[in-house]
Amino acid sequence: VPAEAENRNMIFVDATCPLVSKVHIEAERHSSNGLQMVMIGHKGHPETIGTMGQLPDGEVLLVETVEDVADLDVRDPDSLAYVTQTTLSIDDTADIVTALQNRFPKIVGPHKEDICYATTNRQMAVKAIAGKVDALLVVGAPNSSNSKRLVEVGAKAGCTYAQLVQRADDIDWNALGDMQNIGITAGASAPEVLVDEVIDAFRAKGEVEVEIVETAQENVNFKVPRVLREPA
Repeated sequence: VPAEAENRNMIFVDATCPLVSKVHIEAERHSSNGLQMVMIGHKGHPETIGTMGQLPDGEVLLVETVEDVADLDVRDPDSLAYVTQTTLSIDDTADIVTALQNRFPKIVGPHKEDICYATTNRQMAVKAIAGKVDALLVVGAPNSSNSKRLVEVGAKAGCTYAQLVQRADDIDWNALGDMQNIGITAGASAPEVLVDEVIDAFRAKGEVEVEIVETAQENVNFKVPRVLREPA
């Protein structure tokens, strides 16, 4: 695509998240060094498809669960490396990495965790409030991996009711019943306006006191692609 765009004198902008691009680069580097790649991720997820598509067919083995590790058929157990999808559960991923390291002691991993900082921060925040709320609502799209992981993390952390909602209209008021303490979080790419919409839906039903729980400061900024920064 970049080459064809250049041939047509078109501007090409790679809008891939830099954190995902980092995973692509890691996979390509390990492969060029002769290592077979293992991808920890969800089958069919766009990010997993994109990362596996960076290398020739058969060069990347997909692992979704700890159980999958035992079934891996590798060329050389001493020549492996792994990368991960950036929107996974940090706990589940840690278990899979441990299983890989136990079976393949020489497997090479990333120097720094691949899971997106925003995903990690939100999961830690959910753990912090899960035992203190009657219910947890996660604002996010049904196909959002990191949003669905937040629901799972909340349930595992002790929240008795956790629901994924895309808009305020998706709230199951009957299920919430007379619950008083409702935790609300959102997927990494969910617009803040949708979170406000959900809060306003509760305000429309009665008096609401909002307490903001912050477990991490997010001050990461990514540079605008050079092609957009340079004058035409």
